[in-house]
Amino acid sequence: MLKAAVIGVGSMGRNHARVYREMENGVKLVAVADSDEAATARVGITYNVAHYTDYVKMLDEQKPDLVSLAAPTGLHKVIGTELIERGIHLLIEKPLAKTVDEGQALIDLARKKGVILSVGHIERFNPAIMELNRRLKEGMAGRIYKIHAQRLSPYPSRIKDAGVVIDLASHDIDLMRHLMGNDEIVRLYGETLQSINSDREDMFNGLARFRSDAIGVLDVNWVTPTKVRRLAITGARGLFRCDLLSQELFFFENETAPSQWDTLSVLHGVSEGNVLGIRIRRHEPLAAELKDFTNAVANGQEPTVTGEDGLQTLRIALDFVQSAKSGEPISLKRMAVT
Repeated sequence: MLKAAVIGVGSMGRNHARVYREMENGVKLVAVADSDEAATARVGITYNVAHYTDYVKMLDEQKPDLVSLAAPTGLHKVIGTELIERGIHLLIEKPLAKTVDEGQALIDLARKKGVILSVGHIERFNPAIMELNRRLKEGMAGRIYKIHAQRLSPYPSRIKDAGVVIDLASHDIDLMRHLMGNDEIVRLYGETLQSINSDREDMFNGLARFRSDAIGVLDVNWVTPTKVRRLAITGARGLFRCDLLSQELFFFENETAPSQWDTLSVLHGVSEGNVLGIRIRRHEPLAAELKDFTNAVANGQEPTVTGEDGLQTLRIALDFVQSAKSGEPISLKRMAVT
């Protein structure tokens, strides 16, 4: 039986605790910890598990096999190091760390200690994204020209130590990397605005050029009075449109494209064709994410989202922030994790 614990019981941490509590087949939630005594007590009582304000004491007494770390980003390095040094397998809610150096240090230590390190890029486990990824790999869209992500929200009071690029846009940066496969970002440019928050950016628009010449567009903010989570991919054979909230996926065919994709075919035009609504087997992304993580721990295998994935996404997000500050595009070297 794998013993699970959660450190940090804010909005995401509470959900991690809930999902672990609902798990069967060899996983048991044993404890939660948070510096907020009232919050950790509420979660502990709700799920009938031990609750602590001192996570080190929790580790000493409960000895968990794996932990979800959902504390503020600035604490990821120090808490993550403590967990890995103890040989505890770790899923860190995105972003991996505050800086690239801190993220790399966690990866290096996990590798040295033989600890599984995963990062909570939950949208990879959205069933609509999973189906979209499968169909892209089959070549349904043909050559990809553009990937456009839109992620809009009201301002979240919970965010204390990150701007909208790191906290919100990192979801879509990771999705772009994931869906584009081996196609790397070679150049990027960002623009940000501080419209409500006086300390950090709350609006972000980004452009990315991939090695294949495909273009990535990001439209992300915290100043919209409703949630929007959409992704569109334009290819030679048509357009995929995905709604991540409703878990819906549509494909708009380019009637002019060849009926059977041939990489040697010449595309002579674009015209409206059939619209295909793609059936999605819906599930909760967090449940799928934690199942993937616990299976990786149980079987000694690599999780779907690795520490290296989290580091690459963090690096790109920070480059977008730097580009916005400088007003200049940034050309990226081939990004290899050491």
